[in-house]
Formats: sequence, structure tokens, C-alpha cells
Amino acid sequence: MTRKVTPQERQPAMEALDEAVDHVRGPAGGRLIVEYGDYECPYSRQAFRAIERVEEQLGGGVRFAFRHFPLTGIHPHALAAATAAEAAARQGRFWDMHGLLFHRQKALGDGDLRQYAAELGLDVDLFDRDQTTDAVLARVRRDVDSGIASGEVQGTPTLFIDGMVHRGSYDAAALLEALTR
Repeated sequence: MTRKVTPQERQPAMEALDEAVDHVRGPAGGRLIVEYGDYECPYSRQAFRAIERVEEQLGGGVRFAFRHFPLTGIHPHALAAATAAEAAARQGRFWDMHGLLFHRQKALGDGDLRQYAAELGLDVDLFDRDQTTDAVLARVRRDVDSGIASGEVQGTPTLFIDGMVHRGSYDAAALLEALTR
């Protein structure tokens, strides 16, 4: 016999943040936004801009984590962009590469990614090697798997606020409203 679960009994659908693995910025005490995103997705780019505005407005009141969810069936450069971000992370520059990838979303070919690594002052040979390693691919797969396991991530961007899926708009005003509730 199965029991029907009421909305009040539902547990957060998102895998808990792992400070040792997840890419997180902002103070530990802030409200948490987690995005499952795709660097080639125009809607993820809109969410990127909105989240930056929210961070500026709330300062220390918000925390942000990004998880990869490349939609490889419709975005041919999404996986390479995700692995580029992870290769940059191995040299301590995840957030810098993250921003470049969204700002230059129309140019995500292999040559473009190498150029971004050079612009950031990364060791480009190491970046190239890291981008194709099993460890980097496993890191991206970890995010994808956690999104699928949530049962909530079916496209990008998918946002969670304090562990619960946010189904509202992801413009800055809507996010600010959700965060102040």
C-alpha cells in the first residue's frame, strides 16, 4: 500500500550542497540559489544576468551555486563549455570562466574556449589536457545526475531556492520577491 504525500511533507528535491565540490559564492548565512544551467542556453544567460543583479542588490544576503546541465541534444557546444569551466576551476578560475562563457555565448567553439583560457592567464596546455580528463567529465556528470535525480530538472535554467525548486519567473524582480518571502 502506498501513502499519498502531502505538499507539506515533501522534502527538498535538490541534492544538498557539497562545499568541497560545488561552485558556490556568497556568505554561508545567505539565502541559497542553485542553478542548473547550460552555457549555450539563452535562457540560462538571462538567469545569469538576473542572478548577478540579485547578488548586487542583496549583497551578503544571498549565496549562489552553479551546477552544469548541458543540453547536448540541442546545444552542440554545451558540454565543451561545461568542461572548459571545470578545467578553469582546476586552476582556481571557475567563476571567471563562468562569466566569460555567458558573456560570449555565441562563440563557444574549441578555439574560442582556448582563447578564453589564455585571456584568463591559465596554463592553456594544462587547460587542454584537463578539459578532456575523466575527472572533469565526471564532475560535469555529477551535476547532471543530481539534476536528474531531483526529478525537477528537465531543462535550463532550473533554479532552486533554499533547496526547493523555484517555478516562477527567473527575472531579478521575481527572484528578489522569492528570496524575501
